[in-house]
Amino acid sequence: MTRYLSEAQLTARLNLGKAVGQFLSRQDLTDYAVIKWLTIYKGGEEKEYSLYYNEVIDEGPENFLDLVELTPVDPDDYPVIEEFNSVEEVLVFAARKYGTSLHKYVTDSMVNDEYADYLRGIGIIGK
Repeated sequence: MTRYLSEAQLTARLNLGKAVGQFLSRQDLTDYAVIKWLTIYKGGEEKEYSLYYNEVIDEGPENFLDLVELTPVDPDDYPVIEEFNSVEEVLVFAARKYGTSLHKYVTDSMVNDEYADYLRGIGIIGK
């Protein structure tokens, strides 16, 4: 079974009110690393779908992979929330603004696993 959602699965999950996410990147700075990812789900204050863009500091030990528990880079502006009227609108926006790939979305609970795979790939944690 593949981890990544097909376009049909992605749309179906969002329409059913289930969140999806995508690990975007890790940026190593002088004193710390910044992890970037986003979550999309059905429901918003004014529109039907919401996109949460997150940037957090990788402050945990190398085996601590719960991204939502990490400290935001800018707690006063965290997370960045955008709202959209349709699945298509939010997906196009995410691709244009954050460089997402339509073929790299996972269930929301799998974003931590995506980050772990990234760390394994660059040799920060063991395989």
